Amino acid sequence: MRKTGLKLTILAVLAIICIALYGLYDIKGSFDYAFPRRMIRVLAMIVTGVAIAYSTVVFQTITHNRILTPSVMGLDSMYMVVQTCIYFFLGSSSILVLNKYFNFTISIAAMVLFALILYRFLFRADKQPIYLLLLIGMVLGTMLGSVTSFMQVVIDPNEYTSLQNKMFASFNNVNGDLVWVAVGILAIAFIYGYTILNKLDVMSLGRDTAINLGINYDRIVMNVLILSSVLIATSTALVGPILFFGLIVANLSYQFFATYKHSVLIVGASLISIIALVGGQFIVEHLFEFSTTLSVIINFIGGVYFIYLLLKESRSAG
Repeated sequence: MRKTGLKLTILAVLAIICIALYGLYDIKGSFDYAFPRRMIRVLAMIVTGVAIAYSTVVFQTITHNRILTPSVMGLDSMYMVVQTCIYFFLGSSSILVLNKYFNFTISIAAMVLFALILYRFLFRADKQPIYLLLLIGMVLGTMLGSVTSFMQVVIDPNEYTSLQNKMFASFNNVNGDLVWVAVGILAIAFIYGYTILNKLDVMSLGRDTAINLGINYDRIVMNVLILSSVLIATSTALVGPILFFGLIVANLSYQFFATYKHSVLIVGASLISIIALVGGQFIVEHLFEFSTTLSVIINFIGGVYFIYLLLKESRSAG
């Protein structure tokens, strides 16, 4: 337990260092103008990182697999379908584009509805082979991506240029008001999530064992699916899609802490997320000088890591 506390302390110190560097390094002009705006971006990164980390860890607990994530199951693709449809049918001058609150709300509602329909069929009996679930999720994501690509090909070029801002996660133009809305959603989710941490520890032992120990397994599974969907939808609607980020931070937390306790795994994954996002954005801005985006780097590393985990699972299953 002391060793776990030391590891969490190290991660917390690294996260604070990353935040301090990003907030204070190379401020040009007015400090009173630049610093608050940097901290809004930092807050957006913290909210996004914690939401993705929390939702991925609990999602993998109820699916009993460390490869599946809500994003891999097609939620990010659904976000792009919603945004593309808005630009395709209504145009960039639509109130759904100009009003950030409307866009934020519609994006979250569409992704959560998609997730509920998906989970209603896939997790109904909790007996589907895990690779079948993975295949279905990836097929749905690919199908939605194809629909999005088709619409983007025939859309007006000016509308497509405006739409491109929605296609990649960006922390540079985060709406400060939406960040506080996301903070409120995250706080509500964590209040409920805190009450089921011990139940999640038991559920990680398997369905039959959890039921024998008095857990209302099916109800908790559905509640956790809704919770993870809301968190992923919120983070995606706030900054854009980051496909493999949850996969990376959750598995790093498993390897670093080697424990079943969700109170440790979730906090650890959240701290790793903050370090990766804030530290990564610092490198993108000051080392690469905005020649690339953080989401592109994360998706590249995450894709390679995803293939590694698939091969590792395949070997262990064989």
